[in-house]
Amino acid sequence: MIAHLRGILLEKHPNQAVVEAAGVGYDVAIPVSTFTRLPEAGAEVKLRVHTVVREDAIQLFGFMSAEEKALFEKLIGVSGIGPKLGITVLSGIAAPDLVRVIRAGDVQMLTRVPGIGKKTAERMVLELRDKMDGLGAAPAADVKGPAAVVFSQDENDVVSALVNLGCQRPAAEAAVKKAAAEMAGAGFEPLFRRAMELLR
Repeated sequence: MIAHLRGILLEKHPNQAVVEAAGVGYDVAIPVSTFTRLPEAGAEVKLRVHTVVREDAIQLFGFMSAEEKALFEKLIGVSGIGPKLGITVLSGIAAPDLVRVIRAGDVQMLTRVPGIGKKTAERMVLELRDKMDGLGAAPAADVKGPAAVVFSQDENDVVSALVNLGCQRPAAEAAVKKAAAEMAGAGFEPLFRRAMELLR
């Protein structure tokens, strides 16, 4: 099993990274939080990897931090949450916030993530609440400011990420426009999370 990957970052997208190691390009699914911490293409990158082997495919899921990987592995241990949905959850709620939300039993916050219904959220809390030891830190504060007018590169990346997660493009664009109006100057990650909230 591949547990760690170090190589040259060939491409990066909000939900995907392509890393070349020993002449082989690895396609790695990543959460948004990892995307925001990746270097520019052409630089060396190190990812902690969870490998899923199926009859028809080998899938790699990559994370910049040990905490994200640990949370992902706990999430996919919950009935009804597969690897793709696990990535969506970590994209929708930052790792430290996710730990806090699960400990608090905040089902409503969990259901803001696309693909997480009330029953799945309740199951997450029930199965994971007592397994959060050693995880979690203080969440970052939201940045708010005056309205933004034009789509920036970050805003376009947010639209792309939302579409890749299954949102319809018109709805994604509308949510990003509204989020950008509330949070002018915010970076990719806070903008993405706010747009996801607005889509619920």
